[in-house]
Amino acid sequence: MPALQIPYIRNFAPHILSVLRIFAAGSFFTHGTMKLFSWPAPFEYPLNPLLFTAGVLEVVGGLLLVFGLFARPVAFLLSGSMAFAYFIVHSSNGFFPVLNHGEAAMLYCFLFLYISAAGPGVWSLDALRERKAGTTSSRLETAT
Repeated sequence: MPALQIPYIRNFAPHILSVLRIFAAGSFFTHGTMKLFSWPAPFEYPLNPLLFTAGVLEVVGGLLLVFGLFARPVAFLLSGSMAFAYFIVHSSNGFFPVLNHGEAAMLYCFLFLYISAAGPGVWSLDALRERKAGTTSSRLETAT
């Protein structure tokens, strides 16, 4: 007999994935708005071209992920940007993420990598587009 299982929770996995995507992307979005718009708080470092690019990726990518539009490629791109951020900015300050202040970058990296593999969940514009495409194709198949 497997260890503790909560069988009914599996039914909610696609919904929980959507909630995880929405909250993570919303939080990620605010990192970009801080850099570009000083909202919800001013960014504490001078904005160089690398940070400006990161801010644009965080705002645009964060919004796309909040809505679940083009989620897989966007999440993959953002995962790579967070890996880049971790190794360029944080890892030079030591090995452990808790000490080099790279925990957020590391967590976003693997969270977005997971979303790129698993998809955005059922509450997303991508899922809506797939349902509509499936409905259209099934209508076409029955008409022929």
